[in-house]
Amino acid sequence: MHLWVKALVCLIAGIGAGLGTGFAGMSAAAVISPMLITFLGMPAYEAVGIALASDVLASAVSAYTYGKNKNLDIKNGLVMMVTVLVFTLAGSWMASRVPNTTMGGFSVFMTMLLGIKFIVKPVMTTKETMANVSAKKRVIQSIVCGTGVGFICGFIGAGGGMMMLLLLTSVLGYELKTAVGTSVFIMTFTALTGAVSHFAIGGAPDLWCLIFCVAFTLLWARIAALFANKASAETLNRAVGVVLTVLGVAILSVQFLRG
Repeated sequence: MHLWVKALVCLIAGIGAGLGTGFAGMSAAAVISPMLITFLGMPAYEAVGIALASDVLASAVSAYTYGKNKNLDIKNGLVMMVTVLVFTLAGSWMASRVPNTTMGGFSVFMTMLLGIKFIVKPVMTTKETMANVSAKKRVIQSIVCGTGVGFICGFIGAGGGMMMLLLLTSVLGYELKTAVGTSVFIMTFTALTGAVSHFAIGGAPDLWCLIFCVAFTLLWARIAALFANKASAETLNRAVGVVLTVLGVAILSVQFLRG
């Protein structure tokens, strides 16, 4: 396959994944995996590995941007992260034992529904409200939520970021910017763990696809994170909602083509 075809597919996938990561803490795998599988004919397990690798730097630069703007809860994020990491490994190992077709479908509907949710019912929680929750309750919530998120992230390589955003805003009662900032902080490490385990189990990926996807996702995640941190809560809710809904429809269309 021509290099320019790989570059074009990875560019489109990287724009979608970067916007999803920077705006909503979304896993890049939700966008990149179906694109690589459908248009480049890549095996699902390899595609998920590349997507998770793309997530690492994109999530890290997004987390840095949110942290710089004081929209990141590192203390509780670390508790959830440790739990997520353990179950990401377990999920990744189990994913290597199942057929290609069972991977990646779950997160598409969740992405679209969550996008509509942010448009119809925006998250308007304030940091003052967040501070009223007891530290002990927050830690227990973080462990329970981290268990489910980690397994899903490792098993299907997607949905982890969406699950995290939903749980952080709905269950843990986070303000939206802090929820996204904490989500991308955790995703940096879960994506790294998932990518390493995928490559260790499945072998080295296509190098050019890896380079293109990492570079394009990083660039667009940085742009999205800068915009998100300057936007008002209302504007950010709408932006997150539109991005997730559009990406959900786009991914469904790509999976329809694959089918």
